[in-house]
Amino acid sequence: MKGILGKKLGMTQVFTADGNVVPVTVIEAGPCVVLQKKDQENDGYVSIQVGFSDKKENRANKPETGHAKKANTAPKRYIREFRGVNDGEYEVGQEIKADLFAAGEFVDVTATSKGKGFTGTIKRWNQSRGPMAHGSRYHRGPGSMGSIQANRVPKGKHLPGHMGGETVTIQNLEIVRVDVERNVLLVKGSVPGAKNSFVKVKTTVKK
Repeated sequence: MKGILGKKLGMTQVFTADGNVVPVTVIEAGPCVVLQKKDQENDGYVSIQVGFSDKKENRANKPETGHAKKANTAPKRYIREFRGVNDGEYEVGQEIKADLFAAGEFVDVTATSKGKGFTGTIKRWNQSRGPMAHGSRYHRGPGSMGSIQANRVPKGKHLPGHMGGETVTIQNLEIVRVDVERNVLLVKGSVPGAKNSFVKVKTTVKK
């Protein structure tokens, strides 16, 4: 397993050799820095901790600054771990770039989805509305609460509330092209999150 952190720049389209149009998401992948190596003896599992996007030192606290100095780098804004890697291939302070992947590989992309704020049941759960005639007096309400025993709402009931802003993973996305000079991955299809949001790219678990 291998992985890299990056930033979603937006979407575009590319043409294949046979003339087909493929929609792709442009991801600025790296350069990332290995901040820490975790092993079975000290931490109970094997992983590498990777950081992306420098943070100003005056905006980082002392633990963040000290942790980054062990890898001879600046504090990072986006830090994640990758498990299942061959830790012998990585060293603290090592730089990871987009050439880690190649065109034709399949990856899973994880990011925070766009926040939609407080939404009703029609938008949040795709429920149907009531009649729109003036006499119905019921248009976009949440509907009956059913048999509520002991004045409680059953857990998991579809009601209005906060929508979006969740960690979402899209699996089995193909890497169409890798631009090593610009550290850019072109991934087929869409990935979660807004433009300029951070994403985590790793080898797919299902392919």
